[in-house]
Amino acid sequence: MDSTGTESSTGTGAEKDKAAVGLTKARTAPTPAPTPAEAPDIQSHDTFVIKKALSLTAGEYVVSVARPDGSEGEPVAYAREKRLSLRGQVTVYTDASRKSVLAAFKGRDHEVGYMYDVRDASGQSFGSFYEDAGASFLRRTWQVRQPGTMKLTGRERSRVVAFVRFVWEFVPYLEYVPFIWPYRFKYTENGKPLMTVTKKLGLHTRYVLEILAPDIDRRLAIAHTLALDALEVD
Repeated sequence: MDSTGTESSTGTGAEKDKAAVGLTKARTAPTPAPTPAEAPDIQSHDTFVIKKALSLTAGEYVVSVARPDGSEGEPVAYAREKRLSLRGQVTVYTDASRKSVLAAFKGRDHEVGYMYDVRDASGQSFGSFYEDAGASFLRRTWQVRQPGTMKLTGRERSRVVAFVRFVWEFVPYLEYVPFIWPYRFKYTENGKPLMTVTKKLGLHTRYVLEILAPDIDRRLAIAHTLALDALEVD
């Protein structure tokens, strides 16, 4: 090193060059792909609109947050039904790319008929539901279970609509056609209303899911609402 400090100055410049290169790489590095943790926070919403898309290859659904006027807002999930599945099988995804699973359910043999376990992306069960065959003779009735939290009983509110549905299922060939009349299910625990599902009348199959209890897992509620449609003619 000479008395003018030339070597020291050069070393400082080299460090600046390295820093500039590092900064350039940082700016040009690709943005990481979204992870499942970055999926929309559906637990913070209480009302959803579930619309069935027209498709010849599979039963497809779009789940959106409901606006104050009841219309469809931001999509938060997408679902697809596996056709020709005797026990009913539906997968719910976090986005339209179907790369990240939010929930899924599939029927299994049980003493009550078919039990539907709802599982997360890792295969862990966080709820279940089944149709109460005895109670469903007059009005369709479902039991929805969220372990350690609550047990919901969902029943058709209108006896008239329930009777029409009952007759519909015994008319030749109509048993293979989805029931087109609008209906509403009310879900209670010990008589307290905690959730409702309303099928709307229109050109497109459309449901409004309203959750009245903050502890209900929205994934379970959405999965069960999808089952009301996907299992309708099973």
